[in-house]
Amino acid sequence: MTDPGQIQFVVVHGHRRAYRMMGSGPALLLLHGLGCDSSTWLPVMHKLAEDFTVLAPDLLGHGESDKPDADYSLGGYANGMRDLLTIHGIDKVTVVGHSFGGGVAMQFAYQFPERTERIALVSTGGLGPEVSPFIRFLTVPGSGIVVGASARRPLRIVVTTALRGLSRLPLAATRDLDEVAAIYESFADPRARRAVQRAAGHVVNWRRQYVTMTDRAYLARLMPVLAIWGKDDFVIPSSHAETVNAYATNAEVHVFDKSGHFPHKDHPDEFIALLLAFIEENKPAHYNRGRWRALLRHGDQPELLAVPAESSMQPGDGVAVRV
Repeated sequence: MTDPGQIQFVVVHGHRRAYRMMGSGPALLLLHGLGCDSSTWLPVMHKLAEDFTVLAPDLLGHGESDKPDADYSLGGYANGMRDLLTIHGIDKVTVVGHSFGGGVAMQFAYQFPERTERIALVSTGGLGPEVSPFIRFLTVPGSGIVVGASARRPLRIVVTTALRGLSRLPLAATRDLDEVAAIYESFADPRARRAVQRAAGHVVNWRRQYVTMTDRAYLARLMPVLAIWGKDDFVIPSSHAETVNAYATNAEVHVFDKSGHFPHKDHPDEFIALLLAFIEENKPAHYNRGRWRALLRHGDQPELLAVPAESSMQPGDGVAVRV
């Protein structure tokens, strides 16, 4: 019997996109992190597919998707997700993003609020300047040559074996090294290496993460937000969870103990329970152009939003909804 979670392909704008899709019901879009692929969601996909249509793509430049000389910006990825959903006849979605995929999820919600029901962020980027030294290194000119040379055989075999061995130690600092090993192996392909560097360069430089969504985080007031972190995250520190509360006061935030950068893999059952409860307890956001316009005009000034929505509505704006 064919595994419903196997890789499928569709060509969009001339580029082959890989994805996994299973289940039926309301749609969940699962977005992986930098250098990873859709397989990162396999520990939770089958269970989620009991109640939802679960779509997990390999982002362009990652996994089995094509790796062209193309647009690897957050906006470009958000457009690609809109197109993939449209091809599958999915109009609205709860979007779940891990790490770099969290940045794509926030960008998707920003560009397409009418198609976003809820946002779940997992160890997400885009909420502060701190990020691991290795990701910053990828943006340094010439770093691709160094990484490419280190990923050649036979050194690659020695390094990946060592990383996977270390990941089995009961230490917080080594917990995620099996994932690091997989990313390191993918860098043997110069196209994948170039794509990851291009994507990283759109949001990070050698000093810090310079692109964040904090200036637009007040817009999250119009839709439910869940944030999950691992306490021992050495890629994007769990202190960024406090940023979620500071900028999106309606957000529900959870920090997992004994978890690193991949809480959905470290604690899949707990992750699934939190996500299902979040969806059950929060009705889908309903996009309203008048309310969106008012929030954009007034920014993060709740007292100005107390004015009845009708005063800022235009023909066709519809009825005011949740603030």
